[in-house]
Amino acid sequence: MLLNKKIPLPYILRTIKYEVVYVFVIGLVVYYLTHEFKMLIPIMPIAIPAFIGTAISVILSFKLNQSYDRWWEARKIWGSIVNDSRNLIIQLQSFVEIPAEAAIKKIAYRQIAWCYALGRHLRGQDVLQTLEKYFSAEDLNSIKKHSNKPLAILQLNAMDIEKLRKNATLELFSQVQLNNTIVSLTNSMGMAERIKNTVFPVTYKYFLHLIIYLFVITLSISLRDIESYFEIPLLLVISMAFFLLEKTASHLQDPFNDMPTDISVTSIATTIEINIMDLLNEDQKPEPLKTDNFYLM
Repeated sequence: MLLNKKIPLPYILRTIKYEVVYVFVIGLVVYYLTHEFKMLIPIMPIAIPAFIGTAISVILSFKLNQSYDRWWEARKIWGSIVNDSRNLIIQLQSFVEIPAEAAIKKIAYRQIAWCYALGRHLRGQDVLQTLEKYFSAEDLNSIKKHSNKPLAILQLNAMDIEKLRKNATLELFSQVQLNNTIVSLTNSMGMAERIKNTVFPVTYKYFLHLIIYLFVITLSISLRDIESYFEIPLLLVISMAFFLLEKTASHLQDPFNDMPTDISVTSIATTIEINIMDLLNEDQKPEPLKTDNFYLM
């Protein structure tokens, strides 16, 4: 997730480096053609690129709005995960009638691991890497058999809650409340997976790129009487503004793609771990994630 820090210029230039090269080449080619074949290429009224630029602005505005809606929905989902993770442990501690610290701690550690595992699952990373310390050997073998490992972790917690009720440690009503929290966590996982697996229409990107390049060509023809040392930089600056906005929208539309614009799922999971460790009165807990970069993962 981007922080309130200055974004480095090299990062901005890397984002649109290929587009800048294409525009530079297009500008040189059009400049050469309009001067070598001046009589064959008609004069282009400036109103034409102005009209195309307006159309690009409208399309970009729509795409930015839709992309930010996806990003913000993902952030709200992880906000719900934070709340439900806290609620799960507090409910366990208040509902369990007979002291069962070991069982509560086991479920709590699984919940911590689930938060990390879900973030890695959404980013397509190794889900269980470095998470072995949160599980018993039996749990780990059971989870490895599943293709959706975060779902397997929730299943284990639900089964342990059922065991607490069967052992007369938990009332039926309390079990229902805890199951509702598990259901809420499952729903949040499903909504996050929906955002990850639903591809934003690729036609927006392709058509928008084509229109921007068309705009560059028509603007270059309209500026045929301007010297190349001024025309080419002008084309680059104007097109860079459009491409940067388009890239911003493309990055926001996938908030779980392991990029600086992502939702900071690792940082959120670390915060959840700290909160749960505090609820368990554990001394060994991680420090909140800090970074010197302009983003937090």
